[in-house]
Amino acid sequence: MSDTPAASADSAPETRAPDAQAPAEKRDFIRQIVREDLAQGRHQGVRTRFPPEPNGYLHIGHAKAICLDFGVAAEFGGVCNLRLDDTNPAKEDPEFVAAIQDDVRWLGFDWANLRHASDYFDMLYLAAEKLVKQGDAFVCDLSAEQVREYRGTLTEPGRNSPWRERSVEENLDLLRRMRAGEFPDGARTLRAKIDMASGNINLRDPALYRIKHVEHQNTGNAWPIYPMYDFAHSLSDAVEGITHSLCTLEFEDHRPLYDWCVEKVDLVGHPELLQPLLDKGFPREADRPRQIEFSRLNINYTVMSKRKLTTLVTEGLVEGWDDPRMYTLQGLRRRGYTPASLRLLVDRVGISKQNSVIDFSVLEGCLRDDLDASAPRRMAVIDPLKLVLTNLPEDHAESLTFANHPKDEAAGTRQVPFSRELWIEREDFAEVPPKGWKRLVPGGEVRLRGAGIIKCEEVIKDGDGRIVALHGTLDPESRPGMEGANRKIKGTIHWVDAKAGVAAEIRLFDRLFSVAKPDDESEGKTYRDYLNPESKRVVAGFVEPAAAQAAPEQSFQFERTGYFVADRRDHTPDKPVFNRSVTLRDTWAAQA
Repeated sequence: MSDTPAASADSAPETRAPDAQAPAEKRDFIRQIVREDLAQGRHQGVRTRFPPEPNGYLHIGHAKAICLDFGVAAEFGGVCNLRLDDTNPAKEDPEFVAAIQDDVRWLGFDWANLRHASDYFDMLYLAAEKLVKQGDAFVCDLSAEQVREYRGTLTEPGRNSPWRERSVEENLDLLRRMRAGEFPDGARTLRAKIDMASGNINLRDPALYRIKHVEHQNTGNAWPIYPMYDFAHSLSDAVEGITHSLCTLEFEDHRPLYDWCVEKVDLVGHPELLQPLLDKGFPREADRPRQIEFSRLNINYTVMSKRKLTTLVTEGLVEGWDDPRMYTLQGLRRRGYTPASLRLLVDRVGISKQNSVIDFSVLEGCLRDDLDASAPRRMAVIDPLKLVLTNLPEDHAESLTFANHPKDEAAGTRQVPFSRELWIEREDFAEVPPKGWKRLVPGGEVRLRGAGIIKCEEVIKDGDGRIVALHGTLDPESRPGMEGANRKIKGTIHWVDAKAGVAAEIRLFDRLFSVAKPDDESEGKTYRDYLNPESKRVVAGFVEPAAAQAAPEQSFQFERTGYFVADRRDHTPDKPVFNRSVTLRDTWAAQA
C-alpha cells in the first residue's frame, strides 16, 4: 500500500509487531471473526485503524485499543492506519496530535498511513449532498434544545421535525448555503432521515453536519460546517478500506447508524465520491467495513474520562498531562511503566464483550514482572542515617564487585565504592525493636550487603534526642568469600558510600486516588474529593555512582526499596532525579 500525502515521511510500509519473539496464537472472539472472514473470502486482507480524537492525551484504556488494532493487523499480515478523528476543532490541539503519535510508537507499533478525518472533508461533503438528493437527509432549523425535546425518551418515541419534509431542492440549497458560511453557529443542522420512532435513539434522525465557524488546525477557515463523529467515522473507515472497525462497547448502539451511513452513501458503488481524494494522490481503497465491539479497559483507583483528566490538568490538581500520577500514557511512561508491561497487561486482561473492573494490583504486577526480569539492581538510601565503621581507617577506600542482576550473568558486574562512612536507611535501625525485628539494634549484628557483618556499638544523638549517627565495627573475618561470612545472621541491609554516593531527589509516587471507585458520586462527593494526599512525596536521598550515571528513562530496582526510573525530564548525572514506579510488593493489599 502506498503512502498518502498525509502519511509520507512519518509512515511505514506495514504494521510492525512489538519485540522479536512471536507470541502464541491468540483465540479471542475478534480474531476468530477475522479468521472466519478471511476463510470465507469476505476480504482479501486485513485493514484496521486506531482512530483517537486529538482532544487530549491518550490514557491507559487506549493502550488496549492500540494493542488490539495494531496487533490484529500484524498477526494477519495486514496493515493498520493511525487516523486522527479531528472533526471538533474547538477542542483539538497539535500538541495532542504529536503526543498520540509518540505514544503509539513508544508502545512498539507503527502505522501504515497517517490519516486525518479532515483529509476527507471534501468527500464527506459530497456524501452529504448525495444523501440529500436521495431523500435520506434534510436541513433542520430546530435549535439544539428543541432537538432534544423532539427526540423523545427511552420509553416514548420522538416527533418528526417540522422541517423534515422540505423538498430535495430546498434542502440542497440550504446545505450549500451552510457550506458557504451564510448562517451563524447553531442556526441549522443537516440531519439523517431515518426513524423518529426507533427504539434506538441514535437512529432518531441524528445530526450529520453542524455549523461551526471555528478555525481547524489542518484546514484553516476553509470549512464553516463540520461533520458529526458518527458520520465522519463510518465513512472514514469505508474510504480507507478498513475491513474490521474495532471499538469499545459504548459504540454498540451506534452500529446501526454506522452501517446506515456506509450503506446509504455506498462509496464502493459510487467511486465518483472519491474523486477529490484521488486528485490529491490518495489510493482507491474503499471497502464496506464491519464494526466489532469489545469491552474497554477499566481499572479501579483510576478515572479515564478525558474530561476529568483535562480538569485535573487545567485546575492544577496534578502537574501536567505527564505527571507520573496520571493514567495517561505519557504519565505512566514518566512514572517508569514500560511498553512491555502495558502489552503484558492487555494480554492478561484479554478481549471480551463482558465489562469488568480490573484491580490496580494487576497493572502493578505486570510492571513488577517485567522489571524483575529486566531492571538492573542498584543501591539507594531514601531516608539516610550515617553509619561510621570505627575499626576502619579514616582514609579507607575500596571497590566491591556487585552483580548487575542476580538472575542474569550476562548483565555483568559493577564496582561499588566502600569506605569507613556509609548511609543506611533510618528504618533499618530500631533503638527499641518490635517483636520479630531482624535488622540493626544497639549491640546487634546485621549483614551489610556485599561487605560483611557489622555490629552497632554506639548510638549518637543530637541535643533534641534525635539519632544522627551510628558507630559500629565491621567483622574483618566476615567479608564475602571468607569463612566467617557464613555464620548465621538474621538480617541484611543495603547502604550507599557516604563519600562517593550522589545526592538525589527521589519522588515517591503512589496511587492518585485513595478509593477504588473515585467516579462514585453516591455520597455527594466527586473524584476531586478522593485525591490521595500521599500520592507524591519528595525526599532527599543518596544513590551509588552507577545509578547517578543513568540515562533518562532508565529503570532500576533499588534493592529492598522498589523499582525506580530516572526522570525523563529532570534527571541529570549531576542532579539525579528518580521516580518510584512501583514498590517491591503490593503495599495496598497489605494495608487491606
